Amino acid sequence: MTTLAKPSSPIQKPKNVPPANYNSPIFDELGFPSDAHNLYRQTVGSMLYAAELMGLPHRVQIILAQPKTEIMVHFPVKMDDGHYRLFKGYRVQHNNALGPYKGGLRFHHDVHLDDVKSLAFLMTMKCSLVGVPFGGGKGGVKVDPRKHSNGEMERIVRRFTTAIAHSIGPDYDIPAPDVGSNAQHMAWIADTYSFLADVGGKDPSAVITGKPVEYGGSLGREKATGQGVVDTLVEMLPELGLKPEQCTFSVLGFGNVGSWSGKIFQDKGAKMIAVADHTGFIKNDKGIDAQDLATYVAQKGGVAGYTKATAVSKEEFYKTKVDVFIPAALEQMIQEGEAKLINATVIAEGANAPTTPGGERILLERGVEVLPAILCNAGGVTVSYFEWVQNKTFHSWELDQVDRELNKHMVRAAGKVRDARRKYNCDLRTAAYIAACERLNHAYAARGIFP
Repeated sequence: MTTLAKPSSPIQKPKNVPPANYNSPIFDELGFPSDAHNLYRQTVGSMLYAAELMGLPHRVQIILAQPKTEIMVHFPVKMDDGHYRLFKGYRVQHNNALGPYKGGLRFHHDVHLDDVKSLAFLMTMKCSLVGVPFGGGKGGVKVDPRKHSNGEMERIVRRFTTAIAHSIGPDYDIPAPDVGSNAQHMAWIADTYSFLADVGGKDPSAVITGKPVEYGGSLGREKATGQGVVDTLVEMLPELGLKPEQCTFSVLGFGNVGSWSGKIFQDKGAKMIAVADHTGFIKNDKGIDAQDLATYVAQKGGVAGYTKATAVSKEEFYKTKVDVFIPAALEQMIQEGEAKLINATVIAEGANAPTTPGGERILLERGVEVLPAILCNAGGVTVSYFEWVQNKTFHSWELDQVDRELNKHMVRAAGKVRDARRKYNCDLRTAAYIAACERLNHAYAARGIFP
């Protein structure tokens, strides 16, 4: 289906490509886990490789390699049947050199500290790259929302908010939604916080973003991460020899990010032909309507059983030939095995850290371009910043203003990545980290280290 466009500046295979298992001396210096499959070691390792390539000062490398604060809480919640359960929650504040901590809250049965640390670290890099005045944070609760009633989830969310209320704030740490959490959860958090904190006449709802529009949320926030993925694709694909309006694509994970990426990319003229989520894998070479599938998934809970496409195996899903593959599920989904199967020209990471270093090395050797998450995935935090600004100034923006300002940030960030790629002759992920670290390095050079 695709007719290749002549690249405006042909991309050559980069000279500087990170090894599958980069072993920085800082790992030993700071006592990192030795397991090469540890998510935190993998994500920080990618940054440290970029830091060495660009000559980032050692003091900045060690500061960025570990979070400033790690909070773990345990809190009891009364269930509908009258018994009590103890839940575990986290809030990791990675870095605030550029502004208040910012990052989502994940409600998932498999939340662990190193995962939250990794996501907080990625938020620092993402905020720096996309040019918003925030640092990185992340949090979560070890819970499966699908196994609890609405009443139980409200009590879980409000009790968690109470447990971390003194560690967050509109000018200090501003959470947001993530996997398993939604606008309703954010509304409960904002409401609970408003009773617990004295914010001196300021809008207490600014403590959190991703709220319902009726309660201080921003237009465009729900679709923001998917919008950012597509904005990045539209900006980067011509340079990689592809016309967005002629692309075929597949999506891994059809939740908020995957479904919005699919719907918006489809509106640009692209055709979605394969989709996968936790319920199964489907394919239709003639195209799958993203709007229709999103409606089906909202009703049924997953893509399995969708009658307008054919159920396929995991292997067939990954082997489906497409121009663009969008992983929009969880971390570490594309390992060496999946990387050998993927039949795509470009991977646009809608999820955080979906590609392992080993998987990426295989993709790069096969000539597959990887648009990294700290670029593609940054639309969510950018529109969260817009929501925060609206709350702080008691203003409300129209949707076209939100979309216009988001596109400016995404295009500017993509330009920084392109510039770093050309300067350092490296892959796009390394280039993105270099661009992010440059801004952080300038901040630390100006601030100094007190005392």
